[in-house]
Amino acid sequence: MSQSKAVIKPYHHPAAGWGALKQVAAQLALQKIPVKGVMTLLSQNQPDGFDCPGCAWPDKEHTSTFEFCENGVKAVAAEATAKRVPPAFFAQHTVTELMDWSDFDLENEGRLTHPMRYNPATDKYEEISWDAAFALMASHLNGLDHPDQAVFYTSGRASNEAAFLYQLFVRAFGTNNFPDCSNLCHESTSIALPATVGIGKGSVTLHDFEHADTLLIFGQNPATNHPRMLGELREAAKRGARIVAINPLKERGLERFADPQSPFDMLSFKGSKISSLFIQPKLGGDLALIKGMIKFVIQWDDEAILHGTERVVDVDFIAEHTNNFAEIAEDARQESWEVIVEESGVPLAQIEEIARIYATGDRVIATWGMGITQHKHGVATIKTLVNLMLLRGNIGKEGAGLCPVRGHSNVQGNRTVGIYEKMPLEFLQRLDQVFDLNVPKAPGYDAVGAIEAMIAGKVKFFFGLGGNFSISTPDTDRTWQGMRNCEMTAHVTTKLNRSHLVRGKQALILPCLGRTEIDTQATGPQGVTVEDSMSMVHISYGMNKPASPHLLSEPAIVARLAAATLKGSSIPWLALIEDYSKIRDLIEQTLPVAFKDYNERIKRPGGFRLPVPSSERIWNTASGKAEFTLQAIPKNSPIHQAREQYGDQLFVLMTTRSHDQYNTTIYGMDDRYRGVFGERRVIFMNPADITRQGLQAGDWINLVSVWQDGIKRRADKFLVVAYDIPAGCLSGYYPETNNLVPLESVADDSRTPTSKSIPVIIEKTTAPEVAHAA
Repeated sequence: MSQSKAVIKPYHHPAAGWGALKQVAAQLALQKIPVKGVMTLLSQNQPDGFDCPGCAWPDKEHTSTFEFCENGVKAVAAEATAKRVPPAFFAQHTVTELMDWSDFDLENEGRLTHPMRYNPATDKYEEISWDAAFALMASHLNGLDHPDQAVFYTSGRASNEAAFLYQLFVRAFGTNNFPDCSNLCHESTSIALPATVGIGKGSVTLHDFEHADTLLIFGQNPATNHPRMLGELREAAKRGARIVAINPLKERGLERFADPQSPFDMLSFKGSKISSLFIQPKLGGDLALIKGMIKFVIQWDDEAILHGTERVVDVDFIAEHTNNFAEIAEDARQESWEVIVEESGVPLAQIEEIARIYATGDRVIATWGMGITQHKHGVATIKTLVNLMLLRGNIGKEGAGLCPVRGHSNVQGNRTVGIYEKMPLEFLQRLDQVFDLNVPKAPGYDAVGAIEAMIAGKVKFFFGLGGNFSISTPDTDRTWQGMRNCEMTAHVTTKLNRSHLVRGKQALILPCLGRTEIDTQATGPQGVTVEDSMSMVHISYGMNKPASPHLLSEPAIVARLAAATLKGSSIPWLALIEDYSKIRDLIEQTLPVAFKDYNERIKRPGGFRLPVPSSERIWNTASGKAEFTLQAIPKNSPIHQAREQYGDQLFVLMTTRSHDQYNTTIYGMDDRYRGVFGERRVIFMNPADITRQGLQAGDWINLVSVWQDGIKRRADKFLVVAYDIPAGCLSGYYPETNNLVPLESVADDSRTPTSKSIPVIIEKTTAPEVAHAA
């Protein structure tokens, strides 16, 4: 097992570049696939190859370019690894022992090879046949008092085919309990956008990035989370587009980027400058910052009216396409500059500077990530950002629009084909018509609701289609309590992770094929489809031999579980997986407009784009127009309340990823761009705060969450790292800090955990006796 020795040293190089190429070689060597790995990467994001299993950033029409990034390499290397975890591994290790392993060490053992069942008598997982595993799960499901005693989690890596079959099975079984990774990350987007522009998806394509003259990057770190996005930003910067990065942490990838495919960037060692301006609001300060921008735009527009000069707002667009402009304009006039500056944490001169950049841009794209969504007022912040973009008609025209940047590669596609606890009634009624069903119409549990129900004993069966639920969720101790309350937990997965050890009374590990592997069914090799962040749907074919002959595909696992559980079903579950085009035909029947000629259109290189009405200035809102909405700057949030109690001893913590991490998967112990090597238990802290607290960089602290429910939430032994972050703000990696996020601390309306705004106090402590691993 790994142990770490922390080294903290500033990183002065551009993002990507030689450092990324070095990591490509290191990752292929770590997984013992130096030759196979290179051959696999040559098929990534190609017309006849596989879609990257990492992030949801789109590719340029899946052309023949050598298109991948460091993150994609890590994801592919981890999946194509030569390492294996056979039954003999489990025979050597108890679950209790494995719980002491780091998350990195668990996944670094390699690919699972056989279905496994937990034996409480030995505290070990033991091999089980697939037939026996399906029979066991079916027995548990059919033995429940009610279908709502089961929950069915979904990771964003599941294909459209797997996700559609999954939701069909679960609804035919009788529940809408679909907690998914969207609940934990971009749900605030999915709530805010339909109410304002009529659809919960972004309005832009890569074509728009090629024509934008201004880009606003909110709450996002592309160098780590979506490295291929930096290629688009680099090209925009080179042609003179203004790029403004708005993020509490000053991230290296938004300062300079060296494209590994650019000889000039690689030989210059300096890379390309990305951001024209870097704005650092305090955590939770984006809403106030955006309202300040709106206030300046309205102020300048009022002056234009007064002097008879050209208006600043797009008068014709507002008149034809929007509602409630007068109300938000008056709200902006009345808003206090003192409140805006105090709550944003941004000096007035900087607010004016970014507002002027926006107001003088003709084609503006606004992008955002979880730095916006994972706050109590995440929905309100996105609605306020929509207000800003509507002011100058920056939605539905070339080179402009809204761009929420999703996480896992098919998280958006999962939602499109039905993975949602509150799917629209129209979709549910179509299922009834197409499949002669009467599916439940009442909303099911989201992720937080599922945990609450497990804790309360209302849920007896947990099924996870991918992911690492116990690590990706908030309030770790309580989540684990809920998981352990279950009668059975079952996880579809490629590799061992923490959630397989935080188990119910009975537990199964169900190993599946990865996207890089050939999926052979009765009619031959199958392709699966995914939808990226810009609503492009394309097909993906694996090219590697499966890691084990005992693996099943995700669609096959779902279909066989459905056939075992729903004995009287008229749906031909097993026949559907003989040829995945049959599943796509059913998706088309259920969603005939979006997926018209599905099987034909995916034959085209690059696939096809699903309808996004807001891109065409068609607003599927109740009024038929885009809606300006009034949003107040929060002044009585849990952060404000905690600060009243603790004063300047109160800090606001955000959880974040290291560079050697994607979502909950940890590929290594370094965070290269932030200058942290060999340690994950670190806290990034403003140097002035370090001094004010009587600390020094290199000291160790404990973190204690502040919440009014009497539950003690702690995370101990973190190394203090001085960093460029606003005063009063802290940042630490998840999952190490997830236990500090109270389960009830969720965004208004979306119920997304507030993982970017956690009130905490700190305690000085001593260094750990043994250095911590992941």
